[in-house]
Amino acid sequence: MNTRLALPDPEVLPERGGLRYAVAFGGGGARGISHIQVIEALDELGIRPVAISGSSIGAIMGAGMASGMSGREIRDYTIDTVGHRGALLNRLWNLGPATMRDGLGGFRFGHFNLEMILGAFLPEDVPQDFSHLRIPLKISATDYYGQAEAILEQGDLRVAIAASAAIPGLFMPVRVNGRIMVDGGIFNPVPYEQLLDLADVVIGVDVVGAPEGDGLHPPNRIDSIFGASQLTMQASIALKLKLNPPHIFLRPSVNRFRVLDFPKAREILQESEAVKDELKRAIEAIEKVA
Repeated sequence: MNTRLALPDPEVLPERGGLRYAVAFGGGGARGISHIQVIEALDELGIRPVAISGSSIGAIMGAGMASGMSGREIRDYTIDTVGHRGALLNRLWNLGPATMRDGLGGFRFGHFNLEMILGAFLPEDVPQDFSHLRIPLKISATDYYGQAEAILEQGDLRVAIAASAAIPGLFMPVRVNGRIMVDGGIFNPVPYEQLLDLADVVIGVDVVGAPEGDGLHPPNRIDSIFGASQLTMQASIALKLKLNPPHIFLRPSVNRFRVLDFPKAREILQESEAVKDELKRAIEAIEKVA
């Protein structure tokens, strides 16, 4: 895959075997680092999606791919930034207390300004506006007061990413087009439906995960909050899969990782390595009968 915003690579085509591919990257916090395996697999197969959708961390990874970054570039950048605890803390420290203020409600402990944080962490390859992307991208956010999913696909890209990844209680809501937006995973954890009419083969990647434990000891307060959210999102995904599944649905092995385990990037990538071959086998099977 071409890794810059210059000329397209003639070796990488939107179609493979006469089929157009699209990919939906789901939400799940640090577990979404495993999306890199899917991007690398598509790179290795010479597949350039005709469209991408993403929710929460999936919007971040999807934006990297839609900007023209290769899976290897995204991997290296992730490890060099959030994958090093020292580098991660240093970037956050340099942002100062302003990360905890915005126009929606002033100072709140534990309620961080994700727009500022993403500004310090997103790679330069990710442009400010959707119009500068190389692959069309649809970002899912949740309209808090509208009680509905909002699909963002034009205008300020970085604000849209922040809106999609604004986990309630952890990050401040984000205002988009006059509406208050929060984490897209609330309404649509794996937004593959947006792509079904745009491609012949749609790949959905679920990194929501599920609570893990010995079944005997109750979770602590934080784990119970995030675990309850996981159960709710998995119920939503299960219903969607019954009604209208994508052509390929992947669940990387990332359950044991928590939402904020970004410094464990290397472990997450190692644990999810198998999904790369799983995707390749699934694509090979589809192309055999196409």
